[in-house]
Amino acid sequence: MTAREAAYTALEEYRKGRPADEAIGRLQAENAMPGRDAALTARLFKGVLQNMELLNYYAAFFSSVSIERIEPRALEILRLSIYQLMFLTRIPGNAAVNEGVELAKSILGRRGAGFVNAVLRKAAKAVENANIPDITGDYTKRLSIKYSHPEWIVREFEAAVGRKGLEPLMEKNNEPDVPLTAQVNTLLTDTDNVIAMLAEDGINAVRHEWLDGCVQFKGTGTFDRTETFRRGYVYIQDAAARLAVIAAKPGPGDIVVDGCSAPGGKSFTAAIMMQNRGRILAMDINKERLQSVGEGAKRLDIGIIETMRFDAASGSSVVNDPYGIQAGAVEPFADIVFADVPCSGFGIIRKKPDIRYKTKREVANLLEKQGKILGGLSAYVKSGGVLIYSTCTILKQENENIVDSFMQRNDGFTVESFTLPGIGEVRGGSITLWPHIHGTDGFFICKLRKNNCI
Repeated sequence: MTAREAAYTALEEYRKGRPADEAIGRLQAENAMPGRDAALTARLFKGVLQNMELLNYYAAFFSSVSIERIEPRALEILRLSIYQLMFLTRIPGNAAVNEGVELAKSILGRRGAGFVNAVLRKAAKAVENANIPDITGDYTKRLSIKYSHPEWIVREFEAAVGRKGLEPLMEKNNEPDVPLTAQVNTLLTDTDNVIAMLAEDGINAVRHEWLDGCVQFKGTGTFDRTETFRRGYVYIQDAAARLAVIAAKPGPGDIVVDGCSAPGGKSFTAAIMMQNRGRILAMDINKERLQSVGEGAKRLDIGIIETMRFDAASGSSVVNDPYGIQAGAVEPFADIVFADVPCSGFGIIRKKPDIRYKTKREVANLLEKQGKILGGLSAYVKSGGVLIYSTCTILKQENENIVDSFMQRNDGFTVESFTLPGIGEVRGGSITLWPHIHGTDGFFICKLRKNNCI
């Protein structure tokens, strides 16, 4: 399977309902493609998802048939080929056209290939003559097409960052090659050794600009096969997620509850900050993802993490219940509780481009669950303890509004300022991190302190 055939196949599976990560991941696992072809496949797949609305706009402009009437498979080939023409300057225009036509012949037959050929020839000529069509419409519509974000999300982002920050944020969301971020397991090694070992693995890693014990690098779909990873010297976690743990300031001997723990990064970071002394209860509703938390702790040689299958929204355990949580008889016991709730994920669009296509209804359906999780997990915070609410989204209704609603119902907590490396003091107890400002995932962190009993 060529890179273009593989990308087309993954895009078709996504169109038919398979999650994007599964669509591309299955192909990479099942096809022993050379590294260069595997990288091109991933780039084509992600690039089309990042720019789908823009590619539709160009396809409609160069087509004699309305976009609604183009056969879905033909439209997928057009998107894939136009993306190469518009964005991948190292691929010659005639190669992009010819590959697209050959792909169309094998899938659509001669007639379909003729239509694809006519559209792509017009598009290639426009690119060659620097005569790419302008995007028309009002401000919101133009940005929606240019960056392939639904209009309602454009309006939400503008409300969050203002017009000045809107386009830089959307441009960052469409960044083609986002560095991978990993944290150093300082229980076993240090940053210098990790960078040296990754170099031996063929990975050019660099220190994070402002977060100690953090490295970044490009590429590497096979990172989990490296010796550095296998030895437990590193784990994947964005800087923003680590900052949520730093805000809580866990220390040796603490008892920590990680309420929605998978894939485990916050539990791992807390364990390292606790010098592997104390107890961490890592809970999650998903059995497979929870198992990966336990496997990750074992790989990192962390011995203080206990896993528990638990539905944080309903407050019911599924299997083991070491603290008697489900029975409801437990007294508040945790020094720190993390409520990193399921969310829209609009802060990680740059890494998962398909997230932008979630609907307003899908986001609205999350709000009640987020409030229930925060309220339920707050019951385990002991007097004087810390409750961290965090999300990987930048929408106010999932962040500040959830906290405000919680505070109206719970006068036993107060917001507390904190200090973060590279950022400084966070007054007022909460912060939204932005990809275009901080270089991290879009992320919300709020620190609450449970009042001491009198």
